[in-house]
Amino acid sequence: MFDIAIIGAGPAGASAAIFTAKAGKKTLLIDSDKSMTKRAWVENHYGVQEVTGPDLVQTGKQQATKLGAELVQQEVTNITKGDEGFILEADGQEFQAKHVILASGVSVALAEKIGVNTKEGTEPRIKTVLDVSADGKTNVEGIWAAGTCAGVSVHTIITAGDGAKVAINLLSELNGERYVDHDVLK
Repeated sequence: MFDIAIIGAGPAGASAAIFTAKAGKKTLLIDSDKSMTKRAWVENHYGVQEVTGPDLVQTGKQQATKLGAELVQQEVTNITKGDEGFILEADGQEFQAKHVILASGVSVALAEKIGVNTKEGTEPRIKTVLDVSADGKTNVEGIWAAGTCAGVSVHTIITAGDGAKVAINLLSELNGERYVDHDVLK
C-alpha cells in the first residue's frame, strides 16, 4: 500500500513525487512515457540555462527515486475505490494507494473515466482540463490533480511548481499542519 500514487512523471508529477517522497510518504510514481515535455527544448526554466525535454524529465525522475519514490513505467488504465484508498490498474498489475495525484499532462481520459469533473481549458490547444480547487483537489475525495491536466500553463516551470504546490497541500492535509520543506547549506 502506497501513501500516494502519482500518475505521470513529467515536471508536475516528478516534482510532486520529490516532495512526497522526501516527506517520508511511501510514493509510487507511475508513468506511461508519453510526456509532451519529451519533445521540448527548454530555455525558460528558472535555474536551468538550457535543457532538452527528455533530459529534464529524466532528471526529475532521478531526483524522485533518489528521495525514495518507486518509479514504474506503465500506463494506468483504471482507478477504483478500495477499502483503504484506491486500486490502480496498469498493464495487468494492481497498485494500492491511499491518495492519488493525477499529473497526466494533456490527457484527461482516465480522469473522466473515473468520474473526475472536467471543464473547458484556457491554454491554446488544450480543450479539456480537470476541474480542481485552488489547492488541487478534484471532486473525487482522495484524488488530486496537478499540472497541465489541472488547467495550469504548459510551461515546465509552471507545471513543476504546481506539482510541488499540490504535493505540499496534500502533505499538509495528511499531517494536520502546514508542511514546509526547506533545506539549508551544510
